[in-house]
Amino acid sequence: MKTLLYLLYSALGHGLYAILVLALPLTRFVGGRYGYEADQRLGRYPGRVAVRRSGFLTLWIHASSVGETQAALILIDALRASGESFRFILTSTTEQGHRMARTRLADTAICLMAPLDVRPAVRRAIRSLRPDLYIGLETELWPMLLAQLGNAHVPLLLLNGRLSERSHGRYLRVRSFMRTFLAKFEEVAVITEADGRRFADLGVPVNRIQVCGNLKYDMPAEQTEQTRVAQRRRLGVTDQKIFVCGSTHEGEEELLLPVFRQLAATFAVIWVVAPRHLERLPAVESFFRRAGLAVDRYSELARKGRTAPVVLVDTMGDLADLYCGGDYLFCGGSLVNRGGHNIMEAARWGRPVCFGPSMKDFRDAADLLRTGGGGFEVADAAELTVLLLHHHAHPEAYLAACARAADIAASQRGAVARQVAIVRRHLDRRRKSTPPGEFRA
Repeated sequence: MKTLLYLLYSALGHGLYAILVLALPLTRFVGGRYGYEADQRLGRYPGRVAVRRSGFLTLWIHASSVGETQAALILIDALRASGESFRFILTSTTEQGHRMARTRLADTAICLMAPLDVRPAVRRAIRSLRPDLYIGLETELWPMLLAQLGNAHVPLLLLNGRLSERSHGRYLRVRSFMRTFLAKFEEVAVITEADGRRFADLGVPVNRIQVCGNLKYDMPAEQTEQTRVAQRRRLGVTDQKIFVCGSTHEGEEELLLPVFRQLAATFAVIWVVAPRHLERLPAVESFFRRAGLAVDRYSELARKGRTAPVVLVDTMGDLADLYCGGDYLFCGGSLVNRGGHNIMEAARWGRPVCFGPSMKDFRDAADLLRTGGGGFEVADAAELTVLLLHHHAHPEAYLAACARAADIAASQRGAVARQVAIVRRHLDRRRKSTPPGEFRA
């Protein structure tokens, strides 16, 4: 069965490749989504990509979209800090992921669109990139790519691996087909034990699976009490509660205003709002003033102190510590359709974090915190109000949620170090067995 499936997959790929090559001039002309870096999708990379640097090992990291790219950024930073010389090539499947990679890694990695999973494009890409090690992130399981890398004797790793129940069910229907390609991975680092069981069920040998946690959520919580005291002092808070709304997007402040009014009618509370994009500050401040609310800017508190019930965060890099000073935390981009933000950044301080239904970019973290009782998903602002009032009325239950949030965040620590160790172990094997760049394609 696996042979027939592979032959069919390969034949369809060859046919698609031929059509796309013929249509390439048209896709270039049309542009847009289908024309974006069309040459690269066919494995046609600029000549500079093939130039290797003496003494540098080439790591091909594949990150499908924005979420995987965030994990790639963390991994690359950690590998660079190890002191070894690497040539990083980061490929993406989506335009959004590629643009993010180019913006964040312009001076660090060669950022390309991944080849389509058809044999001619994949083989051409491998000949150009000549990797010493391939790293797939999360759920990047492309049969032709894995098969051809294996044929080229390139070691393969899957890091930050995850496999949802839904995907697991689909892959089970072609388990014998998938087993062949999953066997190409020399090691699979998974986020949770459940992920590990699902990969094992599809045929990955158990001795190749290691539970490592999530790269994106490996965040320290150092000097928690000192950070909390410092932030509350800067905000001029004594007994009041602090309601922190981080990374808010257009339209969310309007949704959150009634929440704040309800809280303020029940107990003393200060509202800290940190818009995701600083260019929105004038519009957000104007909205609050029209609503009859005085506003202080966070950057001015050290000089003149707080006098208003609302503090607008107008600086970069302070939100992470402000979460530590807060009591009730909401992570934005989730009541409006923006995909959410990194809620583990807030939970690591031992505070339960609230978020709306739009969490597609951080669904794994949302599920982790929600099922563990350290995070709360709400359908809308009205439900958020009810939840926060419940937290206030039941302090023992709230403190228990705080402890659970801290425990869940702590369980993710060490994920970066564990997965960097896996990379270095396999690179050491590569050095001993094959000089850099010498393989067949």
